[in-house]
Amino acid sequence: MSSCSNDKNNLNNDNDDDNDNDNDNTIINCKMNSKYENMKIIYNRSKIGWYWAPLFVAFWFLLYYLVVVPSFHSMPPLKTVQDELQEPGQFIGERAEGTLLRLSKIGPKVVGSAANEQVAVQFLLSEINDIIEGARNDLYDIEKDVQIASGNYLLWSMVNVYQSVQNVVVKLSPKNPTTEAALLINSHFDSVPSSSGAGDAGMMCVIMLEVLRVITKYETPLTNTLIFLFNGAEENPLQGSHAFITQHPWAQNVRAVVNLDSAGSGGREILFQSGPDHPWLMKYYGKNIAHPFASTIGEELFQNGFIPSETDYRIFRDYGKIPGLDMAQILNGYVYHTKYDRFNLIPRRTYQLTGDNLLGLIKALASAPELEDPAKYAEGHMIFFDVLGWFFIYYPDYVGVIINICVCVLVLVTIVVYIWSMASNTGMFRRRIFAKFGILAALQLCGVLLSVGLVICIALFLDAVGLSMAWFSQTWMIFGLYFCPMFFGLGILPAIYFSRTKEHGLPLGYGIQLLMHSHCLILTLITIIMISFNIRSAFILLICIGFYTLSVLLNMATCAHKTNFLWLIPHCLCQLLPFMFYTYCCYAFYVVFVPMQGRESGSNPEILIGGYTALFCLLLSPFIIPLLCLFRKSKTIISLFGFCTLLFIILAATPAAFPYVEKTAAQRFFAVHTTRTFHNGDAALSVNHTDSGYYVMPVDRHPKSVDSLLFDGTNLTKADRSTCDTEIMCGFPIYSSRWVKAVDNSYWVPGPEPNKDYLPTLRIINKESTSRTNIIFTLEVAGPDHLSIFIDPMDDAKLVDWTFTKEPLEKSLQPPHYVYWSYALDPTPLRFNLEFEHDSVDWSGATFRIAIMGHRIHDDMFIDKDFREFLARFPPWAHVNSWIGSYNSWQL
Repeated sequence: MSSCSNDKNNLNNDNDDDNDNDNDNTIINCKMNSKYENMKIIYNRSKIGWYWAPLFVAFWFLLYYLVVVPSFHSMPPLKTVQDELQEPGQFIGERAEGTLLRLSKIGPKVVGSAANEQVAVQFLLSEINDIIEGARNDLYDIEKDVQIASGNYLLWSMVNVYQSVQNVVVKLSPKNPTTEAALLINSHFDSVPSSSGAGDAGMMCVIMLEVLRVITKYETPLTNTLIFLFNGAEENPLQGSHAFITQHPWAQNVRAVVNLDSAGSGGREILFQSGPDHPWLMKYYGKNIAHPFASTIGEELFQNGFIPSETDYRIFRDYGKIPGLDMAQILNGYVYHTKYDRFNLIPRRTYQLTGDNLLGLIKALASAPELEDPAKYAEGHMIFFDVLGWFFIYYPDYVGVIINICVCVLVLVTIVVYIWSMASNTGMFRRRIFAKFGILAALQLCGVLLSVGLVICIALFLDAVGLSMAWFSQTWMIFGLYFCPMFFGLGILPAIYFSRTKEHGLPLGYGIQLLMHSHCLILTLITIIMISFNIRSAFILLICIGFYTLSVLLNMATCAHKTNFLWLIPHCLCQLLPFMFYTYCCYAFYVVFVPMQGRESGSNPEILIGGYTALFCLLLSPFIIPLLCLFRKSKTIISLFGFCTLLFIILAATPAAFPYVEKTAAQRFFAVHTTRTFHNGDAALSVNHTDSGYYVMPVDRHPKSVDSLLFDGTNLTKADRSTCDTEIMCGFPIYSSRWVKAVDNSYWVPGPEPNKDYLPTLRIINKESTSRTNIIFTLEVAGPDHLSIFIDPMDDAKLVDWTFTKEPLEKSLQPPHYVYWSYALDPTPLRFNLEFEHDSVDWSGATFRIAIMGHRIHDDMFIDKDFREFLARFPPWAHVNSWIGSYNSWQL
């Protein structure tokens, strides 16, 4: 072959973008060894006209907009009461819709408010009574109960103490049951302040009511008991579920749970957690869910803390030791926990979709033999995912490992065989083909690094200059900011390379195929690494490399890979389903995660959105973008993506890319009208300082977005943060543990005093020494129905025991120790003991500091005129959750 080298290296620059000819062929006559002697090889290096490139790109965009997006939002039509007459025993979405309308009219249902503890409870009892009246009493026994419970437990880093919270519970059992096993179905009817809770999670409650009605009204196979828990204290957080699973007598027979929640306002409900270690549950989901929406990816993201939320599922799992399925609606997460979570925003077909799914699933689990003793089936995990909502795939994780390994081996073998056959087809030495493959693999790796590097640089730049979240209300900005640089980085290096080299005699099609082989190899190596770390989400790469390998095998079997363009047909056909699947996953990711960035202030949101966009691009585009090199002027075409990136970066700096929109994508703030009192550590507990004002806590990445509107040209000013050195939590009225991390972004605005009728009080009931180094304080705290208590030992003192759960002390959690206390019906003051240990016998001075923050988060009639005027200064695109609070600190 060496005699051909000069001829091959002297080929005309027929691949140059500006000199391509549509019918440009190169004929090389070579003197070869006996096997290839006098063989004439024809290399077709022609290209497709550049004017076809826009149609090629448009095809993939249309596939996304006409197939993927409609599939994501596809829902069945709403069934009416008239439909029930024609086909009894089905879920009636219209009835559930009417029930939610009446429930949402109650308004915000905050724990401790009359709306939650009286009106909502009576509403549910009335609906349940109507269901019992129409039930088949000859087939089922139905019991109802209103649980009132108190308790405490460790949640995150705080001790969650609850008093007299309420749950409404219904137990449905078959006549003459053969087993005591029960399935728990849970959702909550309480809401956050200012929100009616229509989506979160009133809708799930009315769907539970309709499912209960359908099952009890018609003859339904029922072996196991069904328990419907209407949870009255989930937002507090998670207190109602803890009260039920740890204290209710019916809880001891619960073997599994179906938890229902919401992170948005209707839409398809996603299954994002299952088990753990109970794969049989996923089998029932797969066989009985009419409209599946689930993914192992979501489960692993949630379990690893990527989603800033928590559900009752955690309580049932950790304190009840029961497996289950955790599902939540995720559409329009912008309104989650805001006043915009209203009945009229929920798509009507949502009721039917979720109702059909739950009715089928619960009816199947009601007769599941596995429920008798789930421990027998508690082994392994499941890999599961739906394909565009069309069908559902699930299999055990060990099967996934086998499949992954087999496909990886097939990929490696296929690439070797392909290169081997390429040598035979071209007459080149195999080592030269492999060398060319190595060069292209390095080129592809550089393209991957370049594209990812561009995305990271853009993400860091936008956040550094204060332009982050330009995509928050306009997700189309993501295309220009992150998709385009990925396409540019993945395509420009190959385009330059193919225009400057002759592939040493290889046809252009062969070069592009080798380039795609190299990316397939990179993904295969990543898959092998994920398998070694037992990451079940490795299936996401398996789809990519599996379908690409299938296209290579089809081309080899039909010899299409030897042709100029015919090999594109099997290749593009085999990319259709992966492209739709990845864009479907990508779209679902944006639906879930983009709104969540409006309530996450810690990390750079650009890294999250840009990073995941880059990951999806590395799956959906590297087998499509290189095909642009087949078109004339390929460098120009690919450079347009880079130009588009620059335009979008400039656009991000204009008002057109402002992140927030009134009602539909608001920026979130908390504002607490507060009075503060700091006490000295003397025996008289004299007052050291007192003031009042507004505590403002931004929730997302732009804490200063309203500064100019609040402070420019007004008499309002931000106070200094000098109290951070002397007071717990800087002297700010912290409401929940989620606020602790956001203290650095919050600020204090001096203002007039609020209403003081609700101020908490602290009494020292007793103080005694149990030894020369130990002392016990007995304290009593009274006040509004939501209190935060921080306890911080001073000097060498150490908190060694107290009335609450000992878990924080056993885990040696860093002080200050946080106790969150709330009550619903019973306002009896909280009395507790604190035992401190001192390294020495010298107890002079204060032993500990204690700060109590009181919150009146409902009954906004107590908000005065000054506070309302302050809130009115916020722009229309800001959602401000406001109430009256207080901060009191002592040294005891």
